[in-house]
Amino acid sequence: MNPLTSFDARTGASHGEALTPSTAADIDTAVQVAHATAPAWGSSDGAQRAALLDGLAAALETDREALVALADRETALGTGRLNGELDRTAFQLRRFADIARRGVPFEVLDDPAVPGAPPVGHPAMVLQRVPLGPVAMFAASNFPFAFSVLGGDTASALAAGCPVVVKAHPGHPHLSQRVFGLVQRVLAEQGLPAGLVGLVQGAGVEVGVSLIRHPLIAAGAFTGSTRGGAALQAEANARPRPIPFYGELGSINPVLALPAALAAKGGELATTLAASIAMGCGQFCTNPGLIVLVDGADSERFVAALTEALKAQQPHAMLTAGMRQAFASGVDRWRMLGASTLVQQPDNGSAPGPQLLQVPAPRFLAEPALQDEVFGPASLIVRAVSTAEVLQVLAAVAGSLTVTVWGADTDTADNRALVRGAMAIAGRVLFAGVPTGVAVIAAQHHGGPWPASTAPMTTSVGDAALDRFLRPVCLQDAPAWLVARGGQPC
Repeated sequence: MNPLTSFDARTGASHGEALTPSTAADIDTAVQVAHATAPAWGSSDGAQRAALLDGLAAALETDREALVALADRETALGTGRLNGELDRTAFQLRRFADIARRGVPFEVLDDPAVPGAPPVGHPAMVLQRVPLGPVAMFAASNFPFAFSVLGGDTASALAAGCPVVVKAHPGHPHLSQRVFGLVQRVLAEQGLPAGLVGLVQGAGVEVGVSLIRHPLIAAGAFTGSTRGGAALQAEANARPRPIPFYGELGSINPVLALPAALAAKGGELATTLAASIAMGCGQFCTNPGLIVLVDGADSERFVAALTEALKAQQPHAMLTAGMRQAFASGVDRWRMLGASTLVQQPDNGSAPGPQLLQVPAPRFLAEPALQDEVFGPASLIVRAVSTAEVLQVLAAVAGSLTVTVWGADTDTADNRALVRGAMAIAGRVLFAGVPTGVAVIAAQHHGGPWPASTAPMTTSVGDAALDRFLRPVCLQDAPAWLVARGGQPC
């Protein structure tokens, strides 16, 4: 295999020492040692899991200056954004530490025996959960801390009692190595086996495919493109023993800007939306890639204001040259399919200019390729003539992480229909603000119907992310010593 090279995201120049991609033997070793840690870690108590997660959060914060500098070089996301993301990552680790400490992974449902014959009578049953086993975690490109080596997937899997083998993202290989070094140091300090968290790396598809195919891997967690996630899900399903695969994939995150909202504060909303489109160079899974308007004077004024506001945005460089090319190709595809250009700002060196295009709803509905995600600082306006046409647009999207509905503040038949339509395709429906920014809280749901995710009943952000890595087991007429463990696996 070719060496794994780190590139400066702003200049495209290689830097640092080239890394050696993981071989089949390396992957097998990482999974084997993770599997060997599974029984002990799966039976650990909440205090031990919390201590590890707290220790990992502290290690990130202690090494903040070096980590942020390295991340900025490999991603061009800027030190302000990256410091905030490191804070979020430490917060996630500590939140799952608290979840483990409070005993959430060990919660039980006790159904005492009832004398007599069925259906009223039944034996004593206790429902608890057990860890799945080693998790293959695929790091994302656009969040080098929060969805990477020590991101939310790793934090929730460890809190659930599962070892983790991380497939590092090739877009930030040196950062991944440095964070992994911190992990190994904390594991050693706490007397835990090094194999509890493993790392494999490589720029090609072979490493990820080999990892998800390994017979000792019990689940997969992925954040990335629809194409990549679909391929890995197919591999997970094609195994002799298929495993759950939790993929967060593509999403165009429609924003329904209804006339009532635009009449009240269209200018303010245009400014807010323009900043959201360009935020992080548009490299967010919640980037507002689709804006649905109902034709009228308020919508015309809003489009004019949004056009001017977006022209003033100055995105930074994209994460990789490949993403930059894919972004340009995606916008060109919109134009070739009949979308007209409202904003086409020139590139600023390695940074793409923001783009805004528009298309009538019938054209959007007739061309499925217009419904695909374009990852970057661009958005497509769809012009509808009625609520019915807006609902057709939503149905064509099929699945999204978010839908934003501005202006549904009164209880009307149309607003009820629009809310139903939004809830039918999204994991999170917003009625104020913009979709960029995902709070790590108990009520969060970061998922949605395909193609937003492979498992719409689960979330990759928030407290319920833990549930992906725990499997229910019913204990019938269990011995007293087992019941006394209070849901902690033995």
